[in-house]
Amino acid sequence: MQIRQMECFLAVARLGNLSRAAEEMHLTQPTLTARIKGLEDELGDQLFVRTSRGMRLTEAGKEFAPYAERCVASLEEGKQRLKELRGAAGGRLSLGTSPGVSTYALPAILERFTAAHPRVSVSVRTGHSEDVLEMVLKEGVQLGLARAVSHPEVESMPLYEDELVLVVDPQHRFTEKGSAELAQIGREQLILFDHASSYYELTRSLFRNAGIREFRAIELDSIEAAKRMVEHRLGVAFLPRTAVVRSVASGHLCLVEIEDGPEIQRPIVALRRRDVPLTGAVQAFLAVAGKMGETPSRAQLSPTMAAQFENLQLVDLFT
Repeated sequence: MQIRQMECFLAVARLGNLSRAAEEMHLTQPTLTARIKGLEDELGDQLFVRTSRGMRLTEAGKEFAPYAERCVASLEEGKQRLKELRGAAGGRLSLGTSPGVSTYALPAILERFTAAHPRVSVSVRTGHSEDVLEMVLKEGVQLGLARAVSHPEVESMPLYEDELVLVVDPQHRFTEKGSAELAQIGREQLILFDHASSYYELTRSLFRNAGIREFRAIELDSIEAAKRMVEHRLGVAFLPRTAVVRSVASGHLCLVEIEDGPEIQRPIVALRRRDVPLTGAVQAFLAVAGKMGETPSRAQLSPTMAAQFENLQLVDLFT
């Protein structure tokens, strides 16, 4: 049974005339008649009787008509749904993200994305970068947002560069000069977060490479907890810059430049399976997320933030 047969059946039932139905369907009358006959043969019932006033539905035709209407309508709904998916006018978007991305970068991205595409349903799962990669490989999510991890089946698209910056409380002795050497920092109590994250290892490597083997530390399981510890003068911390921008702008934390240490950066990327086609929602999200890599002008920053971040590149905070 073909959908075109049912469309022809419904056209004849509605118009009651073969020639008008054929014209509407852009068919010759013999072709239309053949399709109706093929449908009747498959159903095993006569659907029309020819009268002097045109084509009239039989009892079987009247019974079958609602089912044909639902079938054709369902197909049209399916076509419309696919059109929405291609154009990001609907559908769903599933994301897997690392905790730092979901907490500090993702809300700003989704604010813009959902404003432009309000009918797209969004779901977010979190995990460390290796977990996010596994979600993508198993197609548990359409996109993963995490640090760069490689896999032959996965394409990696750069979004923005995040880095570790040193933050202290506003009353700390480092704030007077605005900078400190690694040896001086190593004598402070360090606030470390999430030993399973790459940031944890980056921080420890920074000191190992400087020949500093021992230091006092408080280890926590979240960035927010680390920020609070610094605010309460319990130590200093290397934290992702996306996590401290607002705290620095509000005066709760201060940035300190490292005089003799390298910048500690890592790229944040979008991960997707190479063999899975991009939906409209995914393409639209990537277009918005890609703007995270743009650096705002000084005019876009408050005086406090501009002063604190004068020598640091910023992600676009959508402010």
